[in-house]
Order: sequence, then C-alpha cells, then structure tokens
Amino acid sequence: MTEVALTGGAGRIAGYLRDVDGGLPALGWTLRLIDRDADADGAAIAGVDLTADDAIERLTALFTGCDAVVHLGGIPTESDWPAILATNVDGTFRVLEAARRAGVRRVVLASSNHAVGYHPVVDGPVPGDVAGRPDSFYGVSKVALEALGSLYADKYGLEVVSLRIGQCAPRPLTTFDLAIWLSPADAVRLVDAALRGPVTGPATVWGISANTRGWWDLTGARALGYRPQDDAERWADHVTPYTGPPDVLGHDMVATDPLS
Repeated sequence: MTEVALTGGAGRIAGYLRDVDGGLPALGWTLRLIDRDADADGAAIAGVDLTADDAIERLTALFTGCDAVVHLGGIPTESDWPAILATNVDGTFRVLEAARRAGVRRVVLASSNHAVGYHPVVDGPVPGDVAGRPDSFYGVSKVALEALGSLYADKYGLEVVSLRIGQCAPRPLTTFDLAIWLSPADAVRLVDAALRGPVTGPATVWGISANTRGWWDLTGARALGYRPQDDAERWADHVTPYTGPPDVLGHDMVATDPLS
C-alpha cells in the first residue's frame, strides 16, 4: 500500500477521503493525517499549525516516506487578508517546500472555483485551466496556491495537480449548485485519480460530479482517470433558487453557505 500525507486531515472533505469503507483506504491508500486540530473523531492526527515557524521542518519529517501529499489544510472560506495570507498562501508554500525536501513524488492541491469566480459564464464548457479571476481574498489564495504548485512543478520536478473544487457536500443546496456539485463519493474518485493519473508538469482540473447542468470541462480530470458517477440533477426538486450574480462562474463568498 502507498502512503499519502493528508493535510487538513480533521476537515470535512478529509472526512470523506479518510473513511475506511468508502474513502481512499478502501482504494489501497494508507493515510498519514495532519491537521492543526490533532483530535478529530478519534482519528490519529499529527498536530501541525501551517503558520508556525517550524512548520516546514515538522512537515518534512511527516512527509518523509510518503509517495504523495494531498493538501486540504487552510481556511475554507472568506476571511481577513492577514489570516488568508498566513494560512492559505504561506501555508501552501510550506507544504510544497516540505514535500520537495522530503522527496515526495506528487502533490495534490485543493483549489476552488473561487479562483475564477469572476470569470464570466461563456457558451461551451469552460476549460479546467482557464486563467484565474478570483472573487474574494479566499479566491486570491487559491490562485496563489495554483501558481506555487506550478513553480514547484517546473522548477523542482514535483508532479502537481490542482483541483478546482466546486461545492463538495452531501447534496446541492441551490439551483447554482446543480452545475458545480461534487459528491463525497466523486471527491474520493477525483483525488484517487489525481494521485494515480499521468501528469506532465503542473495540471489544473475541475472537481465536480457528472452534472447534467455542469458547464465546466472535465476533460483534464478524465485524462487523469477520473470517472464521476453522480449527478446533481437527482436533487433538482429539492434545492432553493440561487439569487446571486447570474453571469459569473463562482458564488458570492459572503452570501452563500460555507460548504461551497
């Protein structure tokens, strides 16, 4: 079995990935969980604060012997700039630098649709690597995360995959989410593909399910081996109307549920 370090290991999405029956362990991965919160649901988690001065050294020790790192750690929604900078931007740098020092082969980075949230909706599928157009400080941090991943791929040879995740939750909440939903089961499939699939240089792909109303192009994710099996359409009669900006790719970070 191949060992994978998972930052943000106490978080909600990490909970889907670490599930022993339907998560990455069921697909053959051994997980080394890392989080600022060292106690979650009884799981064995190494406590590391990504903003600490010794974070690189501690992460390097924890990453050593791992074949890959999945980086989910950070502030998951909008916040003030100093907090976003320290945790999401500097924290991502520390993760990538530690991965480089530890000799890790591949790093999977959790980006977001908010990296391109002000990109206008256009006719036809939107490619996974469309240029950044953030809608918030949080979105800016995800553009920076992708740029740091690109640097470490090109300069140091790390295999880096950035996942522009939509709304990852048990079910879509609004009509907007019917286009961008990522089911928990498909989140596991997506990360598994990002860990196994062929990568040359930095890759940036969308992270959504096989949604009937989806407008994001999954070609890049499918090239990694991602085969989504869920569709938000099954929830179409159970969501509430979306009242935010109708002509951009992302949610309003303030107006929407923090699950997005």
